[in-house]
Amino acid sequence: MSLTLGTILKKYRNDMSVAIFERLDVVAGESSDAWNNAGTGHSALCELNYTPERADGSIDCSKAVKIYESFQVSRQFWAHLVEEGILQSPERFIRTVPHMSFVHGEKDVEYLRKRYQAMQEYPLFDGMQYSEDPEVIKSWIPLVMEGRDPDEKVAATFTEEGTDVNFGALTRDLLTYMQKQPGVSLHLGHEVYELHQDEEHKWILNIEDRRTKKRIKVKAKFVFIGAGGGALHLLEKSNIPEGRGFGGFPVSGQWLRCINPEIIEKHQAKVYGKAAVGAPPMSVPHLDTRVIDGEHALLFGPYAGFSTRFLKNGSLLDLPTSIKHDNIMPMIRAGLDNLKLTKYLIDQVRQSPDDRLNALKEYYPLARKEDWRLEIAGQRVQVIKKDPVHGGVLEFGTEVVTSADGSIAALLGASPGASTSVSIMLELIERCFPDRLTTPEVQEKLRETIPSYKKSLLKELDLLERVKHWTSEVLMLKEGKSSVI
Repeated sequence: MSLTLGTILKKYRNDMSVAIFERLDVVAGESSDAWNNAGTGHSALCELNYTPERADGSIDCSKAVKIYESFQVSRQFWAHLVEEGILQSPERFIRTVPHMSFVHGEKDVEYLRKRYQAMQEYPLFDGMQYSEDPEVIKSWIPLVMEGRDPDEKVAATFTEEGTDVNFGALTRDLLTYMQKQPGVSLHLGHEVYELHQDEEHKWILNIEDRRTKKRIKVKAKFVFIGAGGGALHLLEKSNIPEGRGFGGFPVSGQWLRCINPEIIEKHQAKVYGKAAVGAPPMSVPHLDTRVIDGEHALLFGPYAGFSTRFLKNGSLLDLPTSIKHDNIMPMIRAGLDNLKLTKYLIDQVRQSPDDRLNALKEYYPLARKEDWRLEIAGQRVQVIKKDPVHGGVLEFGTEVVTSADGSIAALLGASPGASTSVSIMLELIERCFPDRLTTPEVQEKLRETIPSYKKSLLKELDLLERVKHWTSEVLMLKEGKSSVI
């Protein structure tokens, strides 16, 4: 998110200086790192939590449409950067990997059938295939079907235009571009530990070099807090009214990583299932093909857990020190409303290796323990915020908090975050730098860079086909084909 914001600002208005402060000694070492996230190019093609079932049994596709269009904005921006030579080889950060949904049992099959039918009303998803035929599904995902009870009711959707994204590689490539621009500085191993506004409404940041312990002060007209799970603490320290009442609920994750090359070779898809009752959306089980640094990998998970850290490299005191007088009641109310989530996390923490293997066998019946290794994933912090009805609600998604004067913004939350980073950062710039994107010259450049900017791909189908063909060609991706089975 931070490098996307910086790239947009420097590309369209190169007259501002940018200082980047990163607490680690490496860039993209937390949630953006390839091994710390699923790498799914979130476009609502396979993620069932983006198409909830309404009380009357119908399927709500509104969130799926928004996420799909947002991911297409990201694809357009990345394709433009490839054409400009800013991003070098697209295969370094994005690859075609089919996106699938897979369910078993009568109830979930009925849901997936309704979901598919509902999504077919939108041209955005007309490359999606659906089948309840075990042989057809086996041709898509043999690992998932081999050894399965032939009488078990199953269903799946298949979309060829899905993608796997290495957000770590993408972040580092954007940084390479940024460092070549005038007025840009990078400070690794530096942590912002305090910030406040002075009488001139400038932000004063107190920063410590974590290696030498030397402390410095930096004055800035604008601050973006893109610190992942660490953003909440800095938002609280800013003391802006808009940030009051926000809390965070940390959820840790683990993966089973396949270490058998023969098994890895047999699976070529991202297969998402149905979340367990009470599970957060980030814990939706999926069997994922990954392409990291040119090598194929296979992951299953994530297995959720609980840690009081807000960052993988954070402190056990992160959660308790984030509790303030203005967010304690929203956090209590959200906790009481999400007792199923608490029970789910307790059950996850208590899982044995055999329990994790049994969960894997729901998606790969012939799985053997010796073919898999447990890996620690990234840390996620779900947003808790005030709610006039419930007192506090647990939000699953991405939230941007900005001050009234537009001088500071903080990014909170998790998925689909990185996939929709370009849309989110354009909205942030409109809020915080209203004069920077509104000039006719910049607007024209934006429309050239992102043809669907301020437009609806759902309403302009010619534009949809044009941008899909263009981005697929430039990013070296497959275009999906329409088919029903």
